[in-house]
Amino acid sequence: MENNELICFQIISAVGTAKSTYLEAIQEAKKGGFEKAASLIEEGRTVYTQGHHAHAKLIQQEANGEKTEINLLLLHAEDQMMSAETVKIMAEEFIEVYKKLEAR
Repeated sequence: MENNELICFQIISAVGTAKSTYLEAIQEAKKGGFEKAASLIEEGRTVYTQGHHAHAKLIQQEANGEKTEINLLLLHAEDQMMSAETVKIMAEEFIEVYKKLEAR
């Protein structure tokens, strides 16, 4: 497997795990488990950062003059990154809404 393909799979794996963790945080908040939800959000951030660092390697390679082949795998990796980031933002918002509902 080529280096760029390996990096793409690292991105996809990390941010996919992060996205699942963010969704799990929503489910915890829905049950009133706000501490667990916060812990899951933080866990997701940690895993997402691994994907972000892998993505940064590609950017650094490009900045050093190494052309990065744009292919479907790279597009999928970047799409998954954006999706995970969106899910994180929405999860944080849902958690706040569930907190307010419980406080009533």
